[in-house]
Amino acid sequence: MANVLLVIHVLIAIALVATVLLQRSEGCALGIGGGGGMNSTRGTGNLLSRSTAILAGCFFLTSIALTVIARNNSTAESKIDAIKIDGPKDAGKVLDGLAPVTPAPPKKTDTKLDGPVVPKPDAAK
Repeated sequence: MANVLLVIHVLIAIALVATVLLQRSEGCALGIGGGGGMNSTRGTGNLLSRSTAILAGCFFLTSIALTVIARNNSTAESKIDAIKIDGPKDAGKVLDGLAPVTPAPPKKTDTKLDGPVVPKPDAAK
């Protein structure tokens, strides 16, 4: 059922893109886009506008239907929903289901540059 609805959804999306691209831009009606003197037929514009609205409505309906089907078919439970804490005694169990935390490796430091550099009194002579 979901696969059939998904195919219909994709076909509606392709048809919606095609009808939007077929429509004449509003700039031509205002004389901006060149060819402002040409008269466009109103019937074609109304047909494309109506079909765009109908396809958009169908697109929204199939989107909602696919979401409902996916929500009802999912059996996976999120890790946050799986955590049940009854009180302070279960506080240590919260991190049990999550990924283990590995400590960062120790920083390598150069012991020669750690302290202040003070010349020895014998080395000055």
